[in-house]
Amino acid sequence: MPQVFSVGSYLVFIWVNEGKPLEPIHVHISEKRPTKKSTKVWITSAGKCLLANNDSKIPSTALKNIMRIIEIRSFEIIQKWKDTFGEISFYC
Repeated sequence: MPQVFSVGSYLVFIWVNEGKPLEPIHVHISEKRPTKKSTKVWITSAGKCLLANNDSKIPSTALKNIMRIIEIRSFEIIQKWKDTFGEISFYC
């Protein structure tokens, strides 16, 4: 799974097996290593974040900061998604 970037001990990554049909663009976040119990964040067409779930139970302050960084780096995430899947759609 492609790691997009890290924020401290948290990894922001994309699962390569996102199913068919392909889900809208999103990233997963987990601490230290990718895990199925990761936090999921949708990326909107405006480059904003929408929290889908916090399954990895990231503390709210840390999650807020990570989501702010995801928004700042949304162009990079969108490009990585296009490079990985060859297509893109947005949750909203």
